[in-house]
Amino acid sequence: MDTHKGITVKVLLDNGTTGMFMDRKMVARHGFKLQKLERPVMVRNVDGMNNSIEAIIHQVEVNMYYKNYIERIRMDICDLEKTEVILVLCDSSQVDSAAKSLRVTKKTQ
Repeated sequence: MDTHKGITVKVLLDNGTTGMFMDRKMVARHGFKLQKLERPVMVRNVDGMNNSIEAIIHQVEVNMYYKNYIERIRMDICDLEKTEVILVLCDSSQVDSAAKSLRVTKKTQ
C-alpha cells in the first residue's frame, strides 16, 4: 500500500554513478519497505576495484516528485554517510541549478 505521504530529502546528483541510492539510516528512520535482491550487487569504484562497503542486498520502491515531474523508481540501499539520496544525472541542462530537494513517497506494503 502506498501512503503517498511525501518526505523531502536532500539529493546528490551524480553523472558518474550507474544507479540510484538511498541511505540505510534514512530507510530505517522513515520505515521504507525493503525488497531483498535475488543476488547481492558488488559496488565498484571508478577504477573498477571493489569498494570497501559491503554488497548491496536491498532496494526500495518510491515515487519521486520534482516540480511537475513524477516517476516510480527503485533505489539501492547502502551506507551513504552524509547524503540521503544519490540520483543519476543524465542531462544537466534539464536540472534547475537552484533545486536543493526532492520529495519521495514510500511503498509500505
